[in-house]
Amino acid sequence: MLEGISTLAGTRVLVYAAQGPLLAQERDANDLIAEAGVHEATWVALPAERLHEDFFRLDTRLAGAMLQKFVNYGVRVAVIGNIDAWLERSKALRDFAHETNRGAMFWFVGDMAAFEHKLQNFPD
Repeated sequence: MLEGISTLAGTRVLVYAAQGPLLAQERDANDLIAEAGVHEATWVALPAERLHEDFFRLDTRLAGAMLQKFVNYGVRVAVIGNIDAWLERSKALRDFAHETNRGAMFWFVGDMAAFEHKLQNFPD
C-alpha cells in the first residue's frame, strides 16, 4: 500500500506504508518499479516489515534477484526499519547490508530521519 510521495533532501521518494502485502517474490519488485516510474520517484522507501522473511535469508536469492531488478531499472530502494534480529542470525546478511549501504542503489536505514540524513550527505 502506497503511503505517498515525499521530497527528502531534494529527491522524490515513493513512500510505502508498513501495512500491506508482503513482497515475497522477485516479480513483486515490478510493482515498485512501475509505481516509481509513474510518480517520477528516484527512491522507494520500503518498510522492512513489508519484506518476506525469505528476503533476509540470502540463500533463497530473493534479495539478490530483487536488487538486480531495481538496479536494472535504475530505481533506488531504502529499506526502512530495524533489521537487527535478521542481522544477528547471518554474517552474510550483515556483509550484504554493509556493502549495499556503501553504494548508491540500495540502503538499509533505521528510520525515515536516518534515510533523509543519508540522502542529504549523498553525492548524487
